[in-house]
Amino acid sequence: MTEIKNVAVIGLGYIGLPTAAILATNGVDVVGVDVNPKTVEAVGRGEVPFVEPDLGGHVAKAVAEGRLRASLETPVADAYIVAVPTPFNADKTADLSYIEAAGTNIAPQLRGGELIILESTSPPGATQHLADHILALRPDLSLDNLLVAHCPERVLPGRVMIELVTNDRIVGGITREAAEAARDLYQTFCQGEILLTDATTAEMAKLVENSFRDVNIAFANELSVISDKLGINVWELIELANHHPRVNILQPGPGVGGHCIAVDPWFIVSSAPEESKLIRQARETNDAKPEWVLDQVGKALDGADANSTVAVLGLAFKANIDDLRESPAISITQRLSERFATADFKVAEPHIHELPASLAGRGNVELAETHAAIAGADVVLLLVDHQQFKAIHADELAGKGVIDTRGMWR
Repeated sequence: MTEIKNVAVIGLGYIGLPTAAILATNGVDVVGVDVNPKTVEAVGRGEVPFVEPDLGGHVAKAVAEGRLRASLETPVADAYIVAVPTPFNADKTADLSYIEAAGTNIAPQLRGGELIILESTSPPGATQHLADHILALRPDLSLDNLLVAHCPERVLPGRVMIELVTNDRIVGGITREAAEAARDLYQTFCQGEILLTDATTAEMAKLVENSFRDVNIAFANELSVISDKLGINVWELIELANHHPRVNILQPGPGVGGHCIAVDPWFIVSSAPEESKLIRQARETNDAKPEWVLDQVGKALDGADANSTVAVLGLAFKANIDDLRESPAISITQRLSERFATADFKVAEPHIHELPASLAGRGNVELAETHAAIAGADVVLLLVDHQQFKAIHADELAGKGVIDTRGMWR
């Protein structure tokens, strides 16, 4: 195997850029590759194009030291880390086109002996698919002189720069040599235990981790709907139940979002549709929760003036970040604007400067400052428990219909 002196990270998003930065600040020369010119330009200036605590300092330091640069083109490198999106198709199967595109751009640069790591969360078999795709383009190479592995990210947005270093990592190689080579690279910065397995098991492990959380969130979300019907405060109910030493119920919300939990379970379902009944039901339960939220808003507006105003607090998929991927808050806001077309919706999202494309241009949806949105609202709908919203005083909510999907004001 070629000694790894430089690494190309394909995809400079929420996982790729932190990975590139942490490698670079630990002495590895890194080229970050992205298809978005604005992202490449921002990283080239040592800036971060999204919100992630502590990442800015790593990027600025790595760029200033000449260890990290960004490019639109895939370079020759000793190792490649692929961190591109893996959304699902309309039928809930995985869309591997981004992975294939990365492989297409990597293939011409290979000389033999390189390490290729797929970090993108993927269905079982995706790493082998990437290897097969590259080898079809480069029949002069084989798995005898090309090392291909899967190392799924296991970090929490908002804590990425901490958990990249401290979390254990799973590394699955198509061959044992590939797994060992990937382990050696990650040991550059990872202080957690690095666990070796085969590529398919590594792929499945990440999906299982997120499906476990999805199933447990579905239980909490179902409890919230049942509790509402029975006139029970679900937050108090869960707090009481969690006093049992072997019970740890998660918190309900308006649905489930993000690039992992809202997506990954479908990869298991599509791989084994007849055998994954519980995982499918959990996904369907969580996907149904936004409709329940819409009904709650409808009850709050019942009998109100046709020109009522609703303050919508939060669009991100979780607290204190700007990540909007698969956010139930966005779909809820979009559907509210359609269902209640004569109402106005003032959206407060402190981590963004403009509405996402799905909401921009809607005549009754407007981005607003938090306190101003609440002041003019008849109904206040809390969808994300951002730290900024915790400063809202009870007096601001007096006389308004309040729908708290996160239990922040319970």
